[in-house]
Order: sequence, then C-alpha cells, then structure tokens
Amino acid sequence: MTSKVMSMVEAAGLVQPGDTLALGGMTLYRRPVAFVRELIRQGKGDLTLLAFTAGYESDLLVGAGLVRQVRTCYFGLEVFGLAPMFTRLATEGKIAVIEETEASIAFGLRAALAGVGFMPGQGWRGTDLLRVRPDVKLVDDPYSERSYVAFPAIHPDVVVIHARAADRSGNAILGGNLAVDWELSLAAEKTIVTAERLVEGLRGQADILGVFVNAVVEAPRGAYPTSCYPDYPLASEEILTYIEACADSRFEEYLKGFVS
Repeated sequence: MTSKVMSMVEAAGLVQPGDTLALGGMTLYRRPVAFVRELIRQGKGDLTLLAFTAGYESDLLVGAGLVRQVRTCYFGLEVFGLAPMFTRLATEGKIAVIEETEASIAFGLRAALAGVGFMPGQGWRGTDLLRVRPDVKLVDDPYSERSYVAFPAIHPDVVVIHARAADRSGNAILGGNLAVDWELSLAAEKTIVTAERLVEGLRGQADILGVFVNAVVEAPRGAYPTSCYPDYPLASEEILTYIEACADSRFEEYLKGFVS
C-alpha cells in the first residue's frame, strides 16, 4: 500500500486561494476542526465554502475573513442558535451566499459522479429559488412534454473529511452519520482525510476508499469541540464560550486562542 500520510501543515498546503473547499461531517458532528485551525494559521483565503450543513468550524473560517462565498443549505449551531459570524457578515453583505438546498447539493454531486454537466430533478419548481439562482435552468424531457430543473454539477477543488480511523493509504471509517462525505470524496479534485487514529488495518468495511484520497493526517480529537461519536461527545461549554465571545465582540480574541 502507498502511504499518503502527511503532516497537518502539508495537507493544509494543498488548499489554494480561490479554491472551492468542501467540509465533511454534519452540523456539530465529526467536523474537521483541526484542519480548519491550520488553514486559518496559513491564511488561505478567497475560498468558496461548500458544506451540506455548515457549523462551528465554518463560522471560524468565515469570521477569519478567509471565505468569499458560501454554498450550504444550513449554517448554524443546532440548539445553540445561529452561527454568529456568518449571520453578522451575511447580514452586512460582506460575504456572498449562493442559495442551496439539500436537493441542489445532492443532485449537483450526483451529476459530478456521473460525469455529466447537470442532474435533472423536480425540486425548486414553483419556488423563487430559480430567480435567485439564474445559473440553474429548466430543461425539456425529450421523452415527454415535461420539463425538469437542471441542477449543475458541483466539483469541489478540495474536500476535508474527519474520520474515526484511517490506514496509511486513506481508507477510512467514519462511524455512522455519513452525511454526503462519500459523495464529496468522489467528486473532489483532492480529498484529505484527518483521522482520530492511524491503523495498520481497518476492521470492517471502509466508508471512504483510499484510491480517492490524496492525503491522510493523524489528528486525535481533530473534531473537538464538535463530537466524534462514540470517541467523544459534543463539548457544549466550548460552543457556548464561542457564542458568548462573538456576542461580546471578542471574536478576534477567541480566534487568537483557537489557533495558538
């Protein structure tokens, strides 16, 4: 097996300014927080942030000024409320928001996996989403008189997925709640896996296949303060500390402690 193990510094170096960066995980579960920390240290900016759902780690990137536009169907902190920095900057018009839904992201990734320019679907019909996303077109069905919404393919430049365990070739086990991580790993130009631990051999079926992975980084507690079930739970107190810091206009202070 070919080793794809890198340091976190080396892996973050695979991200270039202007890239579309996709982050795996779901809401406050299994997010690549340690990778985001290194990315902020390196100051890689002008990013398009793609996430099925965006949370704590994404809010840090936005607040650090590294994100030019966001593509997600949800940006928040679950029961803890709104994502403070995204909410503030989006309201002030300082960050662009490309409207997405679960359907548009899922169909866009399916189109990329199928090697086609779009995937037809019935979502968005009868809504204003087609007005705010003029790049999404209607196409006629050649076999009937119906028309469908043509969701354009989504091709992330880099995707980062946090796993419970991975081997040195990038085969990884996620441990439930796969979100769209498998699809992201196949659609991306580069896939980076950060893992709680590196192992010589995986037990059970891999959720992410190493043939599609470019870099593997060992990152114990790499999802903290989000959870990585069953290794550790959500650190609610840290999330509250973050929210309070933002509410008191102390985001820069919090960020300095986060990257130190």
